[in-house]
Parts: sequence; C-alpha cells; structure tokens
Amino acid sequence: TKIVPTTHLSMSIMEEVTSEMKVAMRAKDTLTLNTIRGIRAAFINAMKEKSNGGGEGNDISDENAQNVLRKMAKMRKESIQMFTDGGAIDRADQEQKELEVIERWLPSLADEAQTRVWVEEALEQIGGDNNMGKVMGALMKAHRADIDGALAKKVVQDVLSSK
Repeated sequence: TKIVPTTHLSMSIMEEVTSEMKVAMRAKDTLTLNTIRGIRAAFINAMKEKSNGGGEGNDISDENAQNVLRKMAKMRKESIQMFTDGGAIDRADQEQKELEVIERWLPSLADEAQTRVWVEEALEQIGGDNNMGKVMGALMKAHRADIDGALAKKVVQDVLSSK
C-alpha cells in the first residue's frame, strides 16, 4: 500500500513524521513504520544533543530536522552502494525503500545543470581562483540547503579541469 504524506503547511516536519507514523501503523506498513520510528529517534537524539543532554524539547526546528534527514539519506545512499558492490541486492533494495521514505521530507535538490550555473557563479565570486576548496566553500555557503554535495564536487572538478 502506497502511503501519501499528509503534508500540511502549518505542520512542522516533526509533526508530519508523527502523523505519518500513525498512518503507517493503521496501514500495517512495517517498512515505512520502522523507517519513521528511526527518523523520530534521530530527531529526539538531535533535540537532546541540542539541549546538551539535559532537558527534552518537544519539537525540532525544520532546519535541524532537514539536516538530520540529509545525514540519514546520505547513510542510506552509501549503504546502497556498498550492498550493491557486495552483491547483497536484497539489502540494497531495502535501503532504497527506506531512502524513499526519508526523502518525503527533504526538499528536492538542484540538478546538474543548476549546480553547474552555481559553480560558475562561485568561481566568479572568488575571482576565478582554481582552488577546489575555495570554490566548494563559496558554493556550499550560498546553496548548502539546495545542493547535493557529491554532485557539486563532481561538477566543480569537471569545471576546473576544463579551464
């Protein structure tokens, strides 16, 4: 059963995740439910870290939630690659399904064409210096929430090698 997120404009990501957990429970969708429980646990850990392990907050900001989700998505992508390389296709498929659940709450990232435009802008901003670290720094400072770091690195390398 495909579960459609019940996204509401006034709900925080934490509230949406909690709402989706209830939907998954009712639908008896164990994969989605287990993934969402993992997301909630990561959010709670982030809230505890934010409050230095002392108190427990009731909510996590959407920005912090997206950072947590990005880390979880990155871990899933790395796992998918390792499982695929190791021949464990069933485990890779499981990780892919979990990744799809996590990505429900992540904004879509820029494609390669848009990333290339931003790389060119970053190059102009730093004065045409062909230092990859400086280009990546300027790029990530301006577009961290909108860009895939791995894709950005690849595009920067392509652009710098063609100059």
